[in-house]
Amino acid sequence: MKVASVLIPLPVPEAFDYEVPETMALARGESVAVPLGPRLIRGVVAEVRETTGSNRRLKAVTTRLDDPPLPAGTMDFLDWAARWTLSPPGEMTAMAVKGLRAPPPRPERLVRRVGDRTPARSTPARTAVLEALGERAQPPADLARAAGVSSAVVKGLIDEGVLEIIETLVPAAFDPPDPAHAPATLNPDQAAAADVLAAATAAGGFAAFLLDGITGSGKTEAYLEAVARTLARDPSAQILILLPEIALTQDLIARITARFGAAPAEWHSGIAPPRRRQVWEAVVAGRCSIVVGARSALFLPFANLKLVIVDEEHDASFKQEDGLVYHGRDLAVARARIEGAVVVLASATPSLETLWNARAGRYGWLKLSRRHGAAVLPDIQLLDLRQCPPDPQTWLSQPLREAIAETLLAGEQTLLFLNRRGYAPVVLCRACGHRMTSPDTDSWLVEHRYTGRLVCHLTGFTMARPRLCPACGAEDTLVSVGPGVERVEEEVRALFPEARTAVFSSDTVPDARAARALIRTMTEGGIDILVATQAAAKGHNFPRLTLVGVVDADLGLRGGDLRAAERTFQLLTQATGRAGRAERPGRAILQTWTPDHPVLMALAAGDRDAFVEAEMGEREAAALPPHGRLAALILSGVDALAVEKTANDLAAAIPNAERLEVYGPADAPLGLIRGRRRKRLLVRADRDVDLQGFLRSWLGRVKVPASVRLTVDVDPYSFL
Repeated sequence: MKVASVLIPLPVPEAFDYEVPETMALARGESVAVPLGPRLIRGVVAEVRETTGSNRRLKAVTTRLDDPPLPAGTMDFLDWAARWTLSPPGEMTAMAVKGLRAPPPRPERLVRRVGDRTPARSTPARTAVLEALGERAQPPADLARAAGVSSAVVKGLIDEGVLEIIETLVPAAFDPPDPAHAPATLNPDQAAAADVLAAATAAGGFAAFLLDGITGSGKTEAYLEAVARTLARDPSAQILILLPEIALTQDLIARITARFGAAPAEWHSGIAPPRRRQVWEAVVAGRCSIVVGARSALFLPFANLKLVIVDEEHDASFKQEDGLVYHGRDLAVARARIEGAVVVLASATPSLETLWNARAGRYGWLKLSRRHGAAVLPDIQLLDLRQCPPDPQTWLSQPLREAIAETLLAGEQTLLFLNRRGYAPVVLCRACGHRMTSPDTDSWLVEHRYTGRLVCHLTGFTMARPRLCPACGAEDTLVSVGPGVERVEEEVRALFPEARTAVFSSDTVPDARAARALIRTMTEGGIDILVATQAAAKGHNFPRLTLVGVVDADLGLRGGDLRAAERTFQLLTQATGRAGRAERPGRAILQTWTPDHPVLMALAAGDRDAFVEAEMGEREAAALPPHGRLAALILSGVDALAVEKTANDLAAAIPNAERLEVYGPADAPLGLIRGRRRKRLLVRADRDVDLQGFLRSWLGRVKVPASVRLTVDVDPYSFL
């Protein structure tokens, strides 16, 4: 008999076997309905094989679903991704059919002619409608517009039975991009990079490149030229462009539309479910050429993927830490390798892992060393707050205030950067010292003055700011400590009441539409001072922005995070790089209490190589990424004793292995989240150690109880 191994969207380690009825033909990648207990569940066929029999009775596949099958390359990628991340293969496959779970769009109402019927009374307007309709069904409003008549004329013909209404599902139209529509003028560096990328896609097969260009050097134009040449050579080619944040998609979509005369498809959480289904169906059918999306777009079923671009590849937002845990950048490289495509990792501040691969020759290294056009890099000044501290309960020093005033006087724009949402990060009681925290979570509550509420940015818990301290009952003793962007904006409005001031953070710009509107206003000069988190610190081009003030340059350097220095250097480089991107020269002022910190000194000197060498040396000495590998095991549960016992059982079952260490178990820095206690173990291994094999062997020795959740994070980015 034939047996189908079916991947179902459950946290189980392997596919389930089902008998294939003799009357049913199945192939890998097809969707099926199979019985699981008392219910039917959707699954995807991983394999079909012949067998002479089985010592157990298999249930039969119930139905072959009439959905497009997943291409072979997609199935190979899902299998690799599940093994690399140690994720349940069924849950990984569910990511690839997510678009199919979305409801289809509503049927479109069209009108068509009923046979050869003619109206009882002919008028010029009715004749115009029938001539405009011809043999093709059309929407009523479009038909009336084409005929130059009112909708009442069309309705009258419908009521008389000359026309009839039909409902039909029309496949979404994705206009093909025109590679010759509006080519950009490239400088020699950009042209050389585009030539290399175009030659690689023309040669076919896998190739990986780092597109390493300073802020404002025109990386987007360079890779869009490579896209154009790829499509000119093969109009059926598909291109995926990944961005770390939804807010960045709007500007890129506008640039792609201007370049190719057609808008790309979008894929991210801000897209309505029916539209996601249309994109999914168009991608698998090869009717969609360019997709711009978030990391989940990696799982789309591309029919002919030829080029993958990961823009801002260094960004930590490419790391998915909820549900399935994976890094979008790493999976993008794997997807390109499996599909035989070219992958481009673009950044002004590449991650150390990507730089290490470029230095080792694994990736081609394309450098853009100068800004596009007449723009030059901004001057960067470290402002020592020990010498000129802000006034009490304020956050902007006098030199920064004066620089803002000068910029306003010149009719130019200022960006004040503070990577901290809300009004104040801590609310505490002056009487007893109690800090307001989220219930059942160790996370502090952040005050949001706009809404008058305290918010946990980790769990989403929110409450009104209380009048009494919940610990000691004292009245009116709660005080706000430290600044967030809302508090800085409050200070700016008091200092410069005539300035047009706005805040750009995920609280004030909650969706793509709001982000697009604010970015347009800033670009057109409708904002004088923009107070922003990292939402505005990367990827945007504001021609009139000439001053960037970093309110707290030391913020990211605190704590023991492995990547704290790297992330701070990247983020501040990106933030300061917003200044002076057009003809007007720019400058950046970084307020700091530690101006002699190596990260800040390298930033001020514009010496990225010095920072990279120092950071690489420290990582190599400790055999940490990219010179080593890490994996984290996170245990959580409501029952603290069960979590403790499982952690100890894991520690007792560690296999013997060379060139590998396990640290812990230890309480997680955030030891309580949503009422669940958390423990962590950290594995460090040399680069050539089979880390995934070690983890599989280790986890196979311990049965984790149902009351405890185990999350495996290969190459962790968060250590909380």
